Amino acid sequence: MGRLSEKIAFITGVASGQGRAAAKLFAAEGATIVGCDVNQSGAAQTVSEVHAAGGRMSTFGPVDLSSAAAARKWIADGVAEAGGIDILYNNAGNARFGLLDDFPIEDWSFTLRNEIDLVFYTTQAAWPHLIARGGGAVLNTGSIAAMRGNAHMGFSAHAAAKGALQAFTRQLAAEGARHQVRVNTITPGPIRTPPTMAMPAEVAENIRAAIPLGRWGQPEDVAYCALYLVSDEARWVTGAEFVIDGGSTAVD
Repeated sequence: MGRLSEKIAFITGVASGQGRAAAKLFAAEGATIVGCDVNQSGAAQTVSEVHAAGGRMSTFGPVDLSSAAAARKWIADGVAEAGGIDILYNNAGNARFGLLDDFPIEDWSFTLRNEIDLVFYTTQAAWPHLIARGGGAVLNTGSIAAMRGNAHMGFSAHAAAKGALQAFTRQLAAEGARHQVRVNTITPGPIRTPPTMAMPAEVAENIRAAIPLGRWGQPEDVAYCALYLVSDEARWVTGAEFVIDGGSTAVD
């Protein structure tokens, strides 16, 4: 316990899934959490669970991070309330899927705006605060869709955005090093979150059967890796990509 003692951690997308799991784990390890989400009721439930466990958390919202102004306001309001920022976990994202031949341009633009633009907005807003703090950690959320193609899933926009995110991470790691700002990517495979739990049972079972470790990932599986990457234990880790996928990318 106490791996994030006295740290202030900003987490996007805290209403459920990986964001909620990270908020609860980081708070249990001593961090003060500043969250946001477009789903304010879900975010409020996360705050309630953190408080019930004795942790410290506030949330702002609803916040649509695809708006640069909204992202800047969230960072500014959170810094003013919490007194600074040590960690930015860019967990939130939203994608639309479809095969290329009939994929609407609007869905392409929506996905890039909600999976790469919003990370730029929040990180740019937080950057001077992290530098003023003397350093910190930024953690971005990738996807194994950026590592390999899938002939049956319409991942073109999602894969493009997450591929760009990994390149963005490496560039920020280079720029941030002189300021002791570390930037890494965590790349989950199939995780049981509310959207994936809505899949037809047959589809979910086919995905599970293809995972070498034999089960879907849970949000906590990602949160434990995230905890390491934002903690001082990873103080010599930057520009890296950590894959959490049950072995999915290790096989064809």
